[in-house]
Formats: sequence, structure tokens, C-alpha cells
Amino acid sequence: MRLILDTVTFIWAVSSPERLSRHAMSALRKGTAVREISVVSLTEIAVKQASGKLTVSKADAMSGVADLRLRVLPYAAEHAFRLFDLPRHHADPFDRQIIAQALVENVSVVTPDKAFNLYEGLKVVW
Repeated sequence: MRLILDTVTFIWAVSSPERLSRHAMSALRKGTAVREISVVSLTEIAVKQASGKLTVSKADAMSGVADLRLRVLPYAAEHAFRLFDLPRHHADPFDRQIIAQALVENVSVVTPDKAFNLYEGLKVVW
């Protein structure tokens, strides 16, 4: 099963894994799981770190990707085009990009964000 961590899940998995739900932790620990992070999440972390909203450094993000053995999922034109058809259940542009990407890729999203559940066809793990 492919799993994409949303930004907050990635941050929690690195800095305070006890905040992850048991179900999310179990899914991430499965040996058959392909764990991914969107390049969108890495961009969000960089933008928010530069504006002082996050204290996650480049080194923290890089080591988190390596430690969690995450594959970085590129963002492509087909992902962006999916945004045109996406309802506005969620206002955050980074989350909307991750949602569109997950729908195109048919990947489950690991997130505590309940707004993700409003998107038809999106599989959410939490």
C-alpha cells in the first residue's frame, strides 16, 4: 500500500511520534507500505520555516525523509490540473495540492486533518 504523509504528519513523525494515532502508526510500520512525502510538503516546510512559522530546518527535513525512509513524490502537471476540479472543502493551498496529488496517484493520505475526509474518492488513514 502506498501512503503519503501530509505535512503535519511528517513533522509529528519526526519530532513527536506519540501524536500519531495507533492506526496511522500501524499503517506506517507495515513492511509492505511504501511511505511517501510530497515535494509540496517539503516546500510548505521551507516556506513556513523562512517566515518563522516553523522551526524545522533543512537538515531536520532531510534527516526526517531519510530516517522514515520516505520516497519524495514529485508534483506534476497532472496533479495541478486536478486542482481545477477539486471542491473547496479545504482552503489551505498546500493541502489542496497534496489532496489533488493523492487523488491522481490513488495514494492514501496519512493525516489527522478531518477536512481531507470531505473529498470523494480520497483514502485517509488516521
